[in-house]
Amino acid sequence: MSPNPATFATLAVTVYAAHTLADHVVGQTDRQAALAAHVGAYHLILAAMCAAVVAVFGLPVSPTGAVAGLALSAATHALWDRRTPVRWLLEHTGAVRFAALADHGLNGMYLTDQALHTFCLWAAALAAVTL
Repeated sequence: MSPNPATFATLAVTVYAAHTLADHVVGQTDRQAALAAHVGAYHLILAAMCAAVVAVFGLPVSPTGAVAGLALSAATHALWDRRTPVRWLLEHTGAVRFAALADHGLNGMYLTDQALHTFCLWAAALAAVTL
């Protein structure tokens, strides 16, 4: 069976909505200093929201695809939230000043972290519909 574009679009929107909720509202608290606790809580929310849209719309997502998508998301989320890889990437792509930006309501490290998470969630949704 070939990947379904509507399934990809639905999952992509869902994982982005889950990301904003889990990374900024309920999946990361002041008490969750441990990266594993944050990644776990974050992915419980992500899995629940994805399971809801798969069930409601009867989306063709295989168990293998679902596991692959969640595993890709969890691994990359843990990687980027360590901050060191984000800073390394910025410093090695000519964005040293952007990495240090923390002025006028902007923060280069945070913006890059969010962009990397969004890209990896896109890749996770793609993996989910192709496996």
